[in-house]
Amino acid sequence: MDAPQHTISSLLRQLTTVIVGKEAQLRDCVTCLLAGGHLLIEDVPGVGKTTLAHTLARSFGLGFSRVQFTSDLMPSDLTGVSVFERERQGFVFHPGPLFTQLLLADEINRASPKTQSALLEAMEERQVSVEGETRPLPRPFFVIATQNPHDQLGTHALPESQLDRFLMRIHLGYPGRAAERELLRGQERRDLLNALPAVLNPEQLRALQQVVQGVTVAGPVLDYLQDLLEATRNGRWFVQGLSPRAGLAILRAAQARALVEGRRYVAPDDIAAILPQTAAHRLVALGTAGLGAEEQVRALVAATPLP
Repeated sequence: MDAPQHTISSLLRQLTTVIVGKEAQLRDCVTCLLAGGHLLIEDVPGVGKTTLAHTLARSFGLGFSRVQFTSDLMPSDLTGVSVFERERQGFVFHPGPLFTQLLLADEINRASPKTQSALLEAMEERQVSVEGETRPLPRPFFVIATQNPHDQLGTHALPESQLDRFLMRIHLGYPGRAAERELLRGQERRDLLNALPAVLNPEQLRALQQVVQGVTVAGPVLDYLQDLLEATRNGRWFVQGLSPRAGLAILRAAQARALVEGRRYVAPDDIAAILPQTAAHRLVALGTAGLGAEEQVRALVAATPLP
């Protein structure tokens, strides 16, 4: 086993000691971070979304901040403010929690659209503009956001521009019976979390991300990806198709998935497996089929021939 694969295997093993019965979702999370993307976790309260974000931060060895998004949260609560300090006879900028390597935006859709939009520049450019000055964010920089279902009280739908900044959206769901028994009888998750060592450090993460960029993508695989992109734009499945930026994001996620699976080349199955998580949150399904965007993406994949 080569060094990157050994590291990824160790990382996944550690994650499963805290988050039980969710191996597929954990592989998606690792895939997302290795691809350098932001992650949106959508589910009902209490299924482990916040614990998952904490576990990822500790295992990847990243600096971590958590912000509880509420209706009265202001953009300056994220970015920071300048405060006049008498001893310095001037204003001094005090960075907000956005200046970290991994930001947990907890219940992001409880904040107002104005506050949600404060994340746009940070997520796309890895910088923030505050009081006329552009300030770079730490590298690497990730946002892991949790989101409650839209039918719950006090939530605001994320705008399309915000959703497009997330590389992947996943759902945890309720645990299976065996996994829930382990949770009920096992050690408190918080105690397990506090004892977790870092499997990676930021330099090792950047090295793995460089390996991801070198994963080979053959011409027929690119043809397959383009077939899927064009299918989203033909007016049969969705109101509006995927953008070229979304296509690049899907390709990057497929390269990361191939590495997580132990390969240095992308297979068509990587594209097909990663498409629902990387595309569904960017699309609005046509109502004629009675399916949601994720189900519609799976139907599109089933209808598109493999190369």
